[in-house]
Amino acid sequence: MDSFETLQTQSLDTDILQVRLNRPEAANALNTRMGRDLLALFSGLNADPRQARCIILSGTGERAFCAGGDLKERNGMTDAQWQDQHLIFEQMIRAIIDCPIPVIAAVNGAAYGGGLEIALGCDFIYASRTARFALTEVTLGIMPGCGGTQNLPRAVGERRAKELIMSGTAFSADEALQWDLVNRVCEPDKLLGDALETARKIAGNGPVAVRQAKHAIHYGFDLSLANGMLLEIQAYNRLPPTQDRREGILAFNEKRRPVFKGD
Repeated sequence: MDSFETLQTQSLDTDILQVRLNRPEAANALNTRMGRDLLALFSGLNADPRQARCIILSGTGERAFCAGGDLKERNGMTDAQWQDQHLIFEQMIRAIIDCPIPVIAAVNGAAYGGGLEIALGCDFIYASRTARFALTEVTLGIMPGCGGTQNLPRAVGERRAKELIMSGTAFSADEALQWDLVNRVCEPDKLLGDALETARKIAGNGPVAVRQAKHAIHYGFDLSLANGMLLEIQAYNRLPPTQDRREGILAFNEKRRPVFKGD
């Protein structure tokens, strides 16, 4: 795994990759370098998903997951420079959303603006009880541009999303849980452990099967039921010829845990 200026990466167990946004001096704010680093990291994982079976994405420190775009860096940018930077962010969020490997966001603190959009780009979210969330872009004369207007309504519903985005109002982890934005609220000292426990369950399953299931859920969500069923069977038909499928059935009949190899 390459080293990155704004990210910390660490292997937890054999098949779990922990990624930390690492600009604590700036509340892990998203600058151009971080956008390039995330794009490079997830592009590499997308090209070779055998590198990990689950990813945990978090932030360094206890104060912030990611405070959003780095406004100090953006101060004084020309329109062209702003748009060039945003193109990197657009490519970055697509790389996260399109990652075939399951990605758990472990939100350890504030997730504002682009930080919340990064979390929304993950498959699901565990949040520290002290975490705070907001899409505050309209308070700056802009709007969410990394999937916020698309992913938030899919999580909390159209009316709630309109209220939150158009007002820029911050909300708590407990509210996020109540609105189905996050899957679990954890005590701060247990956040990583809880995320790791789930990551281990995912990593222990057939990796090709998990990736195919993620693909079917993600791309079938907005299809009609009939077309979604077609997509599902296409994904399913990738699995019968695999060694992992044979190992799973054999292990069941031999009353032992399967040893999946990802092929």
